[in-house]
Amino acid sequence: MATQKDAEARATKGTALITGASSGIGAVYADRLARRGYDLILVARDAKRLAGLAERLARDTGRNIDIVAADLTARPDLHRIEERLRSDTGITMLVNNAGVGATATLIDSDPDSLESMIQLNVVALTRLTSAAVPGFVARRHGVVVNISSIVAVAPELLNGTYSGTKAYVLNLTQSLHHEVSEQGVQVQAVLPGATSTEFWDRAGTPVSALPEQIVMSAAEMVDAALAGLDQQELVTIPSLPDAGDWKTFNDARLALGPNLSHNHAAARYGVAAHVAA
Repeated sequence: MATQKDAEARATKGTALITGASSGIGAVYADRLARRGYDLILVARDAKRLAGLAERLARDTGRNIDIVAADLTARPDLHRIEERLRSDTGITMLVNNAGVGATATLIDSDPDSLESMIQLNVVALTRLTSAAVPGFVARRHGVVVNISSIVAVAPELLNGTYSGTKAYVLNLTQSLHHEVSEQGVQVQAVLPGATSTEFWDRAGTPVSALPEQIVMSAAEMVDAALAGLDQQELVTIPSLPDAGDWKTFNDARLALGPNLSHNHAAARYGVAAHVAA
């Protein structure tokens, strides 16, 4: 006879689509979400890695795991994933994890590589979010997790184009929360610090070159991010000891609001007022 525990094990929270799922942070999200009761759609370029991960997770968790080999910088592949997000009403969570970084200065970087990074970190993330959210709103249920970075608020670190893409992710998430939080959709921006993944090798600086005390494991980072999601955090910084520090930072930003746009320049510039005739 089936027990309540068996029934709970078969129950699903819907399907989570995770990009960049073949390794690192994305693979940990896949593991954790499967264990939380989600079926999965895993998206990445490396089909062999995806297949191995899917086989292990299906065996260990009993969840349904679908894999889609796709390069999100290639328009046909990106459009395929967009269509899946629009048409599959079983999808209840989107984890926008796919991304690349850069550590060289702007003048030492290849412009084509920077453009490809913008395509993945900004354009693909935007289009996938735009494809998923209308359905979430219509069903009044859904979660969007966007993986940003602490460089979103520390542009002096690493490459300015990379930090710019991650600031975009943070801004988009904050704006989206303003749009849809009252319509049953939860959004979260996760701002990891240095995390021990293959990201660093691809970005041009091996993780072994970083001070050990600043590097978090991918497993601990994701576990903290999911704890932040459970706590309804809009912005989660896994290494930040006091959440009040983020509130202070954000409150200071909001305090600028009333003075960001006036019909005359601030007196401190000594500019004569021009009155329209």
